[in-house]
Amino acid sequence: MTPNLKYALNDVSSSAAIEEAVVPVTASGADVLTVKNLSKIFGQKPERAADLLKQGLGRNEVFDRTGNMVAVNDVSLSVKAGEIFVIMGLSGSGKSTLVRLLNRLIEPTSGKVILEGRDIAPMSTAELREVRRQKMAMVFQSFALLPNRTVLDNIAYGLEVSGMKKAERYEIARAALTRVGLGSYEKLFPNELSGGMQQRVGLARALAVNPAVLLMDEAFSALDPLIRSEMQNELLRLQREEQRTIVFISHDIEEAIKIGGRIGIMKDGCLIQVGTPAELIHSPADDYVRDFFRHVDISRFLKASSMLSKVEKGLISCDVNAPAAKYLNQLIDSGAECGYVCDEYGRFQGCVTPETLHKSADGAIRHAFIPGISTVTLDADLHQLAAISLSQEHDVPVIDGAGNLAGVVSCRTILKQVMERRGV
Repeated sequence: MTPNLKYALNDVSSSAAIEEAVVPVTASGADVLTVKNLSKIFGQKPERAADLLKQGLGRNEVFDRTGNMVAVNDVSLSVKAGEIFVIMGLSGSGKSTLVRLLNRLIEPTSGKVILEGRDIAPMSTAELREVRRQKMAMVFQSFALLPNRTVLDNIAYGLEVSGMKKAERYEIARAALTRVGLGSYEKLFPNELSGGMQQRVGLARALAVNPAVLLMDEAFSALDPLIRSEMQNELLRLQREEQRTIVFISHDIEEAIKIGGRIGIMKDGCLIQVGTPAELIHSPADDYVRDFFRHVDISRFLKASSMLSKVEKGLISCDVNAPAAKYLNQLIDSGAECGYVCDEYGRFQGCVTPETLHKSADGAIRHAFIPGISTVTLDADLHQLAAISLSQEHDVPVIDGAGNLAGVVSCRTILKQVMERRGV
């Protein structure tokens, strides 16, 4: 292996040790929140703008002709129970307007928002108030704490408004405060807390009402980078413990990748694509989506399962005690530099070469196995594959959950992916 390629592999494999990816919780439950053809057009006579959109005009053209601003355009999506669904996009993409349409802080021009089977659009003011108090809590970028109330009273405020008795609401508020790690701060006032602590109080206030859906609008954007990372980790910890359903608004792709089970990417009021981080990286809908990942280390999302190839040459099926000499000519005739030995059930046993078979010609094939060959599972990422490529010359065997040989990832493929990540 040439020195510059070895350096490239070292660069990728060592970067994994610097920052280990946090694996988001992925939901598999039923849909809790469904959005159907949701639109918001600001300005007079939005019907005229809506007609132009149907004719295929873009947002800027509609604005030039009508003076109407299309903030959200025909968005449909669903959020599953227990998932963190991240909506992201550049400034002006419509993401913050969309989240406010979900709880009708902004009235939609058209479309439906269905929460646990009920459309909130036709709800009365009283019904909508109850939804906001009990079903759909919100955490804002600005901490929005009441300065004249203690931490405990701030958390209990929503419960107080709903008419809950003091002893009961304080008990719930204290439990929420403990969950975010501020159990001893209940008597302090907001101005006595750091920004990160204030945001934890805001999160605890939302958790206290035990909502079906938690909306978080750029909730960590105002925090310093270190505190922001701590809050992201705190959210993931709570998610592992409680499996909340969360819609999280962000403009930061690193944040979206870290916490999002699925990500919806918006542009000019439209939802361009929805998918897991891996799906968006492997199959971006267009250059706009692809550009979001241009400066992100996506190596941890490149899995062996997406890079492997079947073993067409050099596959040897036999018992490990079979004579090595029997398979020497077979491997030479195949033209393969390395043979992959599996038992009769397809379970991987080891690797051989013509040289090792020749040296062990008088013994069992197991004596011809190349020592130190490492295998990986289907979900191994590029960091793991790169590290293995530093220590062995042959393609990396990939095994499934039953130990069967699923295929191999060639060193050439690994090097190609590494060099692409380095922009070479």
